[in-house]
Amino acid sequence: MIPLPRRLFAEFLGSAFLAATVVGSGIAASQLSPGDSGLQLLENAAATAAGLFTFILMFGPISGAHFNPVVSLADAAFGGLRWRHACAYIPAQVLGCIAGAVAANVMFELTPISISDTHRASPSHLFAEVVATLGLLLVIFALARSRRGNLAPAAVGAYIGAAYFFTSSTSFANPAIDVGRMFSDSFAGIAPASVPSFVVFQLLGGVLAFFVIRFLYPDLTPDEAAEVMLPHEVEPAAERAAAPG
Repeated sequence: MIPLPRRLFAEFLGSAFLAATVVGSGIAASQLSPGDSGLQLLENAAATAAGLFTFILMFGPISGAHFNPVVSLADAAFGGLRWRHACAYIPAQVLGCIAGAVAANVMFELTPISISDTHRASPSHLFAEVVATLGLLLVIFALARSRRGNLAPAAVGAYIGAAYFFTSSTSFANPAIDVGRMFSDSFAGIAPASVPSFVVFQLLGGVLAFFVIRFLYPDLTPDEAAEVMLPHEVEPAAERAAAPG
């Protein structure tokens, strides 16, 4: 079993790389393609999809490469992760996303911390976040149940890349990235006032996903859930169940 501190550091680093990719590619896109929002979104989506693919490969064998509190909470709900470990993953993910956004600002010679004023919490955007989060968890846990976890890096990257375009919110689908993106007043930013609503509707999407997955895959086992995103060294289900928290 990989020690918890190593897994938390992997979640922190992976989340930081993810936020740096989302924010940094957004800044680059606005500089490379000024005035063309469609091309900017394409550049941002392509970089994020490619980044997710590589970051899951890098950190998946250590922590499962969640990089997302909703994924960690769902994994705990299915018995694949201890609840206390899921609760430890979340601050590492949030802090990693903040660090990644700050790093992106610095790389592009912007103020290290600049609070975004881009308001996004319209009814259509919030509904889109439910759909985006539902789809993301379906991809992840369907692959775990069917023992095709080795496809998760490509599948998750492809899903998020597509969801940039088929959702009106550009598919944040991740409370940690919501917080990180507050700290960059750039193409990829989100105003602090929009974040609480985004988080609530992403959690709602996660709850909905739990019941949909339970209906579609009623025989999903804790050991299968423990293998998201990639197969990695985990403690047996009996030990997870017996341990407090």
